[in-house]
Amino acid sequence: MSGGTATSTTATAAARRSLLSRMTLYHLLLFFALLLAWHFLVQLTILPAFFFGEPIKVFAQIWRWFAGGTIYGHLGVTLLETLLAFFIGLVIGVAGGLWLGLSRNAAFLLDPYIKALNAMPRVILGPIFVVWFGLGILSKVMLGVTLVFCIVFFNVFQGVREVSPNILANARMLGASNRQLLRSVYLPSATSWVFSSLHTSVGMAFVGAVIGEYLGSVKGVGYLILQAESVFDINSVFAGIIVLTLFALVLDACVGAIEKRLMVWRPVAQ
Repeated sequence: MSGGTATSTTATAAARRSLLSRMTLYHLLLFFALLLAWHFLVQLTILPAFFFGEPIKVFAQIWRWFAGGTIYGHLGVTLLETLLAFFIGLVIGVAGGLWLGLSRNAAFLLDPYIKALNAMPRVILGPIFVVWFGLGILSKVMLGVTLVFCIVFFNVFQGVREVSPNILANARMLGASNRQLLRSVYLPSATSWVFSSLHTSVGMAFVGAVIGEYLGSVKGVGYLILQAESVFDINSVFAGIIVLTLFALVLDACVGAIEKRLMVWRPVAQ
């Protein structure tokens, strides 16, 4: 029986790897098909090159940036802003979500203000942060924190409120203290909700950093795009967008790897 189970598990894993390989191939084929379509539409002047750029020149600009080393400093600044905004927003969001999730009186008192913060388009805080904190890293980090905080906060708040009353009652019957309930019941429930929001959170931290750079900065990939836009260099604008997109995908993959490692207890869909 155990041998048959092991064989079945191996076959399932091999089938998953084969499916993943095929899907990766399809993704690459679609990517190159889109590039070819872009190239030929521009060459046939169906899409004006002045507005849509030329893919060969776009990737040539990316190559020059990396080969010349000019982009590494800008990428480093954007990465630092993103990571700081992500971790600060994550910590504040988890702490606030746990506090208000466990304290119904505080949640009732602050409910209209939390709803107002969530309803407000937080990107408009960018110019205010630039005025308050200047053109340095802090203004970008603060904008990213406001974007990350709300996502994490509401997920943790909901995770705490979704704990089954039966589980709480059984734990209390077994003599669990409030600290034990927090560690063994509330935190595991909130953790699942936190990880479900991490991909969105890191994306929002990244958005906050780039928008902050776009509003006012002296360094960063958003600053590069702004400079290219000011001289109507559409190829460099697209080059910056592609670099930012690849950068965001790498960050998302890192979050996915961390999630996979820390959430090994979660059942995997068959």
